[in-house]
Amino acid sequence: MANRGRVKVVMESDMNENRTPIEETAESESSAETVHKMVRFEVYGEEMLEKRVRLSGNSGRIYLPPDWVGHRVKVIRID
Repeated sequence: MANRGRVKVVMESDMNENRTPIEETAESESSAETVHKMVRFEVYGEEMLEKRVRLSGNSGRIYLPPDWVGHRVKVIRID
């Protein structure tokens, strides 16, 4: 299956003094080395929701609109 979505990851340490990203891909080694630092994701899509994950048994759960069923989504933890 072809990957139609595009995601750009920019590490906070890779920003220059003008706050614009230095070109770097998600596969770079520095992305793997900095596990706990904040990163910036640039994602192109159709819609966005912000929700809080709720406890569901031994796991977490979010509910999405029924018209999203069958579509591809990306989930990014922001805090």
